[in-house]
Amino acid sequence: MALPLRVGIVGCGNISGIYFQNLGRYRSTQVVACADLDLGRAQDAAAKHGLPKALTTEQLLADPEVDLVLNLTIPNAHASVAMAAIEAGKHVYNEKPLTISFRDGKTLIESASAKSLRVGCAPDTFMGAGIQTCRKLIDEGMIGEPIACEAHMQCHGHESWHPSPEFYYQKGGGPMLDMGPYYLTALVNLMGGIRRVAGFARATFPTRTITSQPKHGKVIDVETPTHIAGSMEFASGAIGMVVQSFDVWHGNVPPLIIHGTEGSLLVGDPNAFGDTVQVRLKGDSDWRTIDLVHNFAENSRGVGVLDMAHGIEEGRPHRANGDLALHVLEAMHAFGESSESGAYRVLETSVVRPAAMAKSEFSEDLS
Repeated sequence: MALPLRVGIVGCGNISGIYFQNLGRYRSTQVVACADLDLGRAQDAAAKHGLPKALTTEQLLADPEVDLVLNLTIPNAHASVAMAAIEAGKHVYNEKPLTISFRDGKTLIESASAKSLRVGCAPDTFMGAGIQTCRKLIDEGMIGEPIACEAHMQCHGHESWHPSPEFYYQKGGGPMLDMGPYYLTALVNLMGGIRRVAGFARATFPTRTITSQPKHGKVIDVETPTHIAGSMEFASGAIGMVVQSFDVWHGNVPPLIIHGTEGSLLVGDPNAFGDTVQVRLKGDSDWRTIDLVHNFAENSRGVGVLDMAHGIEEGRPHRANGDLALHVLEAMHAFGESSESGAYRVLETSVVRPAAMAKSEFSEDLS
């Protein structure tokens, strides 16, 4: 397949803006069409970003000029839209999570493989300058052998700022499926695959009241756990702990930290591309900041699609791939399943760590 990869975007909501912007400026990707359930919103997006086509989803899937469908729909539609793209003979890249259910995710990956099509999935923040700098430090042995990690996302939910936060408290929502992809994807990139997990989960508040506009005062019934805590055993033998919560008023812990035999590494926010990286080795008196020397320190959502374009052309695996997303999806569900059963949950999926990024990778696309 010759570059540029021709992309059709399905779902023109708030998150789409940064994808339109970045994929429109990379030399190896070209956004050629967009679609939305609200055709007027698709037409507005097409006009704003200079696209020739605003289509229905069905029209976009049938368009021979679209090579890859970028699926930015709500999570409940990730599986159906992605499967329709595969059936139409298109590669697909989903926003996170891959799908709501592990079964749907597994079916999607198997269906794409049978047709020799590729599946990609956000987050691609692990390809940013911050986490790639951490990957380089770990691979070079700066902190020795990684033996433990901690992942914390603690807030009090989205009802105070999100214009339509109901989904986050319905089945298929919750902090693990919402924010867990960033944390677990970063950890798998840094430390390898997860072998088994143990978890505890609860919903502290039975209802939530929206205080943002335009739905101020609406009461939401909480249908999913909103505080999940668990432990992970990685295939390497390292042990991790994770907390993902919408129940905490004031948290004050680092989002990601890796402990090694020779020191510890503060990774920064895995929802950012270029957060501060700090290290403290066994003989150090304090933390020191490490310069970020890789590309993609700014908001680079879409770099996973760019890497997918090059992977297709070069015949190599792309990094934000379906197998990685499926492994993370299984792990996220496993914490809740462990909580319900009272037993460890051994994962059925395994995964190969994505290749590390070169410092100047894709520089030709950024010039």
